[in-house]
Amino acid sequence: MRIRDLLAAESIELNGSAAGKQDVLNKMVDLMAKSGKIRDVETYRKGVFAREEEGTTGIGEGIAIPHCKSDAVKAPGLAAMVVKDGVEFDALDGAPVNLLFLIAAPNTEDNVHLEVLSKLSVLLMDENFTNGLKNAKTVDEFLKVIDDAESAKDEDEKEDETGAKYKVLAVTGCPTGIAHTYMAAESLEKHAAEMGITIKVETRGSGGAKHVLTDEEIAGATAIIVAADTKVPMDRFDGKKVIECKVADGINKAEQLLNRAVAGDAPVYHAAEGSRKEEKAEGGSTAHMIYTHLMSGVSHMLPFVIGGGIMTAIAFLIDTLMGYGATGGSAFGSCTPLSAFFKYAGGLAMGLMVPVLAGYIAYSVADRPGLAVGFTGGLLASSGNALVTGYNWADSTTGFQKFIADFAFQGANGGNTVSGFLGGILAGFLAGFIVLFLKKAFSKLPASLDGIKPTLIYPLLGILIISILMCFIFNPLIGLINTGLSNGLTAISDAGYITVLGLILGAMMAIDMGGPINKAAYVFGTGVLATASQMIEKGAQPGDPAVQACYIAMAAIMVGGMVPPIGIALACQFFPKKFTKEERGSKVSNFVMGASFITEGAIPFAAADPLHVIPCTLVGAGVAGALSAAFKCTLMAPHGGIFVFATVGHPLFYILSWVIGSVVTCLLLGLIKKNVAEE
Repeated sequence: MRIRDLLAAESIELNGSAAGKQDVLNKMVDLMAKSGKIRDVETYRKGVFAREEEGTTGIGEGIAIPHCKSDAVKAPGLAAMVVKDGVEFDALDGAPVNLLFLIAAPNTEDNVHLEVLSKLSVLLMDENFTNGLKNAKTVDEFLKVIDDAESAKDEDEKEDETGAKYKVLAVTGCPTGIAHTYMAAESLEKHAAEMGITIKVETRGSGGAKHVLTDEEIAGATAIIVAADTKVPMDRFDGKKVIECKVADGINKAEQLLNRAVAGDAPVYHAAEGSRKEEKAEGGSTAHMIYTHLMSGVSHMLPFVIGGGIMTAIAFLIDTLMGYGATGGSAFGSCTPLSAFFKYAGGLAMGLMVPVLAGYIAYSVADRPGLAVGFTGGLLASSGNALVTGYNWADSTTGFQKFIADFAFQGANGGNTVSGFLGGILAGFLAGFIVLFLKKAFSKLPASLDGIKPTLIYPLLGILIISILMCFIFNPLIGLINTGLSNGLTAISDAGYITVLGLILGAMMAIDMGGPINKAAYVFGTGVLATASQMIEKGAQPGDPAVQACYIAMAAIMVGGMVPPIGIALACQFFPKKFTKEERGSKVSNFVMGASFITEGAIPFAAADPLHVIPCTLVGAGVAGALSAAFKCTLMAPHGGIFVFATVGHPLFYILSWVIGSVVTCLLLGLIKKNVAEE
């Protein structure tokens, strides 16, 4: 296909005149209509004006290229007008326009015409070419100027540049990808040739990326110019000098940009850690892709865990310093206004970790449309169905409604529906694949509806689907598991198997760190503390075996929850090759969180490598819990870590249990965890 195939003779006006921008656009649309390529002229006209409202298509040097891609277009076409006296067009350089080309692009997957239109855009950067068009006396002469220039351009493009070394690289892109993308590329190439600079330009137009820059070319370039008003993959430029600017600057300020690039007058671009690695992983195995998506969620979650966890630890420290370590009880960590503030803010930050984990897993799988769906799924995983359990109909209806209420919303006969970080991982992947499914399902909608897909269709349907799945399937199932676990722990406690109970409780704290199994153990612990208080109120003595058993159970729970972060931190210290740079960087924060009984510090490690990390933390925490119970260590506080050790019975044995369990986790990680690839 050539330019002349798109430009009908009846759509050319060589002696045009117009009162202004609106007038000339209307006349151009009328010219296009003469070609017979427009299905609905008025719809197309509205599209042309709508595009112009987004930003002027007057590119300067007396040239304007208005355009519209619409269902109103039957076949790709061009219309041309020469306005010898010029017309005001709000051009980028403020000068009147005297040469206009109007583009009509259909909404089809066949984009062959885009290469032709891009060639025209490039030719318009040649002053001799545009002067020839402006001075043409007849339509035939006008078309001959185009034919001759196009033929010469085709000959030039036959030159083989394989293996060429480029001093400067560039990327151009505009939102529509029809004209400005290629005009910026041509301007940069033209000025580079005049200045004796070797350059390669990657164009990211509607037809996709062309002349894509290779890793070898990027490595050898002095600098990269990114002249784009649309998203460009940037991580590949990590460590290189990069000039970022508008696509219009690529057209009008090419010389200045090239001078800056050659002089090295540009900042060094730094990609987010790990992002380049992830980019190279595309196209790998399914397992590797799953790992990449998972790590996207983990890396975004980590700051919430660390920041929120340390703020919570500060709350415990404040209360300890204020003398509430042994007397604060369940209010420990919020006994003073200052500690309450830190615990509140830290709790909010940590409350976001599962939604963020799920949201960015979904983002990695399905790009930006996955965020809202993933966040919602993660929030449901971390909150469960608790918000709807208070409704009267939740446990008072009959028939199928009652079944749904009891099962999904966990009413009077139900239990905890929180699924924690494991549920968050599940929700993240579910959300991502839901959005991918929706993208495919609605791919045949008219292009005019593209704007509402990411803002209406995907979030509405995606949130609906993920909510149904989490509320009616996964949260309820996990809730039933939780209920069974709690009943089982009660039975073991009643049977008097206190060491076995300590082993189980400690291990449970380290399986899903903050998830349903962890919560089941912790809720059991707070429950037995309440039971102990009730027994004492009824006349029992603190030293009675039944009361002591309650305190022993709580001690095993806390020491088990303190092991995973400490064990992992020790492993980062003694086995650094087993962990990434980012993971090793959280070593200190894990020591702080582990000492404060904030198990969640281990979550990023468990999420990144669950098959190796979780067994190690489980065994270490189980050992710590069993030893604590065997030593008959007791604890009357439900939280606080080292800050409530003053309330621990047999504190030296308790510390010994903690240390042994942490060392076991550390050694097991060093033994079974694989070395990570060197960065």
